[in-house]
Amino acid sequence: MELWKKAFLQKYPKLKVYQYLEPHPKHEITMAVVWKHPVGSLMNYPNLACIASFGAGVDFILDDPTLPKGVPITRVVDPMLASDMAEYVVSTIFSRLKNFRQYHHDQNSRAWKPKPYDRIQDHTIGIMGLGTLGIALAKDLIRIGFKTTGWANSAKPASSIPVFIGEKQKTEFLNQTTILVCLLPLTEATFGILNKDTLSQLPRGAYLINVARGGHLIDDDLIELINEGHLSGACLDVFHMEPLPKEHPFWKHPKIQITPHVASVSDPASVVPQLVENYDRLQEGEALCNVIDLLKGY
Repeated sequence: MELWKKAFLQKYPKLKVYQYLEPHPKHEITMAVVWKHPVGSLMNYPNLACIASFGAGVDFILDDPTLPKGVPITRVVDPMLASDMAEYVVSTIFSRLKNFRQYHHDQNSRAWKPKPYDRIQDHTIGIMGLGTLGIALAKDLIRIGFKTTGWANSAKPASSIPVFIGEKQKTEFLNQTTILVCLLPLTEATFGILNKDTLSQLPRGAYLINVARGGHLIDDDLIELINEGHLSGACLDVFHMEPLPKEHPFWKHPKIQITPHVASVSDPASVVPQLVENYDRLQEGEALCNVIDLLKGY
């Protein structure tokens, strides 16, 4: 919190910014900027007029049953977040193609075991979720030369890739996807979507990359499908509980790579200006930017 407070004040010294753990006049607060806030903490601000997420996700805000009603919720839409995410996913894909994770294990055991490698043309990358991050990733994958498709709830006229829409076209999308990237928002409709039924529709040997939310994945289903050989492995950056509990089987599974929710992290220097722009709009009674649709959940 101190890092973000300093970032606000360095750029806007006259701004009144408080950490919620320090003394502050709760009745004067009109905008709360949050990330995984304590449940119930937003009830204490009678004049709250905007709840802003520090990042692109808002599911943790909507999960708060005590959320003040009628207060608009905004999210961050930042080109740096999109490029960071694309770089992470592209790096992971190439690591999978060229067996880097296996060679890391082999190095630890001093084993010299050359393996056949894949090429760009051997794979079709399927992106579940074509919001800002998904579209940015798709553009980078196409530029590199990957055959890329997407799956979404509605048509994406601006998309440069083939888009499969809704439940009716999900099977067709999955059947041709050899590397599946989940970038869906977490909603009631998408919770647990990466389950045995969904993942079994991928071709044998397919690979999963989940950089959205841990709630999308049924952990035991993934382990079962990897152990029986239907999936070749997975890279996971997000989990149901974070930090991932030390006893969780993902830690020691040889075909599951985990990273500590670092695929795309909000950078204060990049994000603060748009948060302050919305604060200024709030004071002037103007329409806010990047307001989420409560019915959609994103």
